[in-house]
Amino acid sequence: MAIALRQELRLTQQLVMTPQLQQAIKLLQLSRLELLTTVQQELQENPVLEEGLETDEELPGEISDEAEAQETPPAEASTDHQESREASEAEKIADLDWQNYMDAYPQTGMSVARDGEDRRSLEATLTRRPTLQAHLEWQIYLSSFSEEEKCAAGWILGNLDDDGYLRSSVEEIARQSGVPENIVETALAKVQELDPPGVAARDLRECLLLQLGSLGLENPLVHRLVDEHLAALQKRDFRAITRALGVSIEEVAAAAKVIGELEPRPGRAFGGDEPIYIIPDIYVHKINDELHIDLNEDGLPRLRINKLYREVLARDRKVAKETRDYVQDKVRSAMWLIKSIHQRQRTIYKVMQSIITSQREFFENGIAYLKPLNLRDVADDIGMHESTVSRVTTNKYAHTPQGIFELKYFFNSSINRVDGEAVASSSVKDKIRRIIAAEDSRRPLSDQRIAQMLKNGNIDIARRTVTKYRESLKILSSTKRREVG
Repeated sequence: MAIALRQELRLTQQLVMTPQLQQAIKLLQLSRLELLTTVQQELQENPVLEEGLETDEELPGEISDEAEAQETPPAEASTDHQESREASEAEKIADLDWQNYMDAYPQTGMSVARDGEDRRSLEATLTRRPTLQAHLEWQIYLSSFSEEEKCAAGWILGNLDDDGYLRSSVEEIARQSGVPENIVETALAKVQELDPPGVAARDLRECLLLQLGSLGLENPLVHRLVDEHLAALQKRDFRAITRALGVSIEEVAAAAKVIGELEPRPGRAFGGDEPIYIIPDIYVHKINDELHIDLNEDGLPRLRINKLYREVLARDRKVAKETRDYVQDKVRSAMWLIKSIHQRQRTIYKVMQSIITSQREFFENGIAYLKPLNLRDVADDIGMHESTVSRVTTNKYAHTPQGIFELKYFFNSSINRVDGEAVASSSVKDKIRRIIAAEDSRRPLSDQRIAQMLKNGNIDIARRTVTKYRESLKILSSTKRREVG
């Protein structure tokens, strides 16, 4: 086939997303912390923006219809809209009543200490969670370790995982540290005597034996269960253990209870991530018989345009064209950011209103009354696109009379009833959790039995669905929940 050049004229449609539209979409899906970070970054990069006081006046006028149109799907954006929007923004900048918009304090955001004010020092507010390695090093330097043993102990600590287990062999540590193997063995034995009990063990069996030794438990059955029958014990196969050891099942159950009180992960208290505290974006309060929505704007800067740059725009011919164009561009960007944040708050409010309308019984009575709900239901109710609702409900949290929930929590798939309306999957999970919590631990309920109980309660559910929900709740199977004695 010959290759040739030719000209063609084609009429096509394509998605055009203006920078302003991209920014508005990005702000919608940001969490509260991410929004604060973005605002602080804009305050640093855009000299026109500044943080106002609580008593400052806000941007005059309501959010324009053009900004409200951004709630529609991105496919509706076009180049013509972009040009008309930019022209409209320029007119609004020129028509602003700057005298009423600004106050007499152009420099804000700086806190000045009052005379005689008592403040805690910065050092008094800093805390650091101790690590397992630091806790062990402190004990090593207070113990009778020789210099070679300290060197080997340092390598041992460096090879501990978050659970406190040693993930390297004595031979590898000796080769890496240059310390003889017998010295490494001695150092390891001394490290295993430190707190927490069971640290530096190489497997679960050694970890539990070290803890039994530190507690001084001399029960031979307990030691034999850990040393010889740990796999059967983990499966709670007490009958196999009784046949192998020739003891009663009651004795095995009593010994298993002692072992169950030991710590299989000695480094647990020092490992793990720092706790994350959730600050809700929305507060839902019940006053009398009405549910009221309050947006949490604590800590969110109240943005405004700097007075200095307002004066620059007021000097018509005294300012160079390049300077005036630069300031106008920054003012336009700042105004769009402010409007995008306002629009974000309004959209969150609308979505929460729709959720309350659909899930009112949940807010009044609890999780058992949660109804099936999907994004399309809310999108149709508030006149927005599903993608907008999805972005708004991502990483947003609501403080309700029933607790703190992510907005995504209120959207549930449906489980059919034998007779009547469908029920939300979260409600079914809660029922499964309550059924298992009330069961007889000596005769735990199987998944098939739970499915039958739910069907008797007018919920049509299969056994495999019960299994999936039970596993999502991190509840063990009936064989592993069984207790003896």
